[in-house]
Amino acid sequence: MLSVVLGAVLLLVGVALGAVAVTGARGTLRRNRFAGVRTATTLSSEQAFAAANRVAAPLVGAAAIVAVAGGAVSLARPDVLLGVILLVVTVLGVLVLAGIGGALGDRAAHLVEDEPTPCAGTCAGCDLIEGCRPAGVANPAS
Repeated sequence: MLSVVLGAVLLLVGVALGAVAVTGARGTLRRNRFAGVRTATTLSSEQAFAAANRVAAPLVGAAAIVAVAGGAVSLARPDVLLGVILLVVTVLGVLVLAGIGGALGDRAAHLVEDEPTPCAGTCAGCDLIEGCRPAGVANPAS
């Protein structure tokens, strides 16, 4: 009975991870509280979150495949010892793959630059736009 419950849970986890991997790879996964790579860096901007989940998607997808395969075999009811070994290996595999994917995604989010400001004070239009010039720089036209 326990192998049936754990097998069903693994199947559900695999389907959920697969959905996160697909939406993360497509860039359609939006910042949220529950799914995706959620660190301080990835949640800082929509671009960082999308980049992190795009990078993590292949490994999260692999974790989904491992979870679905482990759940399906567990539901097939192998003998008790083999079932326990299979469940331990499956859970470890899912955690390691998803963890590495999340770590790589976080590293990718660190590489995403903040959105540039409209004017950094070096453009030729600073004299035309009031307040664009950095503080302390006098207007050369005056």
